[in-house]
Amino acid sequence: MSRDGLWAVVPAKDLAQAKRRLAGVLAAEERQGLARSMLEDVLTALAGVPALAGTIVVTREAALAATAHAFGARVITDLRHDGPNAAIMLAAKMLSASGAAGMLAIPADVPLATSAEMGEVAAASQGHPAVTLVPALADMGTNAIALMPTDAIPIRFGRQSFFHHLEAALERGVAPRILRLRGTGLDIDRPEDLIDFLARGAGTRSHAFLDRCNVRARFPAAEVARARATIESNP
Repeated sequence: MSRDGLWAVVPAKDLAQAKRRLAGVLAAEERQGLARSMLEDVLTALAGVPALAGTIVVTREAALAATAHAFGARVITDLRHDGPNAAIMLAAKMLSASGAAGMLAIPADVPLATSAEMGEVAAASQGHPAVTLVPALADMGTNAIALMPTDAIPIRFGRQSFFHHLEAALERGVAPRILRLRGTGLDIDRPEDLIDFLARGAGTRSHAFLDRCNVRARFPAAEVARARATIESNP
């Protein structure tokens, strides 16, 4: 395992548990298909970042492991499946033991993340120690975090986690770099997230999947138009 650069780490839930907060809009098989498409979008973005030493997907789901291998990512089997924080820390411990310089952790549900944005995160994560945070635009969670070294601060993904990560960095005397990124800042958890995504996610595998399912027709056209107008007025 290379010791140079950052390793990307992507925790991926079992498909049976995928996106249950979207149950009012998407059927179970649609939620599973969306979860797999979003992972593919994230892996596509990471694959286009030369600064990354490699990518690791942490999952116990065979279908998602197969997707990871198809994109050239390594897989860590998460048998305990105790949530994204435990999954990321499992990878962090393995990376630390191998002497890896650092990691960039990103969830599997940010399909608008791009190689350019991930490259920006990697470029900002220089120095030792270093902490780079990308907040979720909706609830101030954390949609990406880069750490040098891998244990620079404890990982705590979830609602309002941006503030927990920010405080943890400051407590350790590290001035974190904060990047507000329009693509990576949108994670798909709620029906309103789907509306925002439908308004600007064209060109992604996830958007193509939702189009095949005709998901746009399940929302009032005015809501999607309003989301698009808001996005266009805030480039």
